[in-house]
Amino acid sequence: MSNIGKWENAEPGVTRKIMQPGAALMMMEVHFETGAEGYEHTHPHEQMSYCLKGRVEFTIEGEKTVIAAGETIVIPSGARHGAKALEPSTLLDCFTPVREDLVRR
Repeated sequence: MSNIGKWENAEPGVTRKIMQPGAALMMMEVHFETGAEGYEHTHPHEQMSYCLKGRVEFTIEGEKTVIAAGETIVIPSGARHGAKALEPSTLLDCFTPVREDLVRR
């Protein structure tokens, strides 16, 4: 059963909806409660995150950066990264190539 277009729990206080992917690009919307975290991890995909609402503190390779509504951040391929919501927040995450680990579950 596909998880495309369905809301699912990712981590405590974090929900996400994976959009229908293209051939080499995908997006997902991610909602965070205040203080909720996207745990640190790595993947070979390049990622851009656009903050639709709120403020989110990203840690990329140990360096912290806060983005707010209307701002973006780039996460290079292979970089260790995580995120923490400083208030209720929504991100639009884009990945290339498609994250088959998320799409094919």
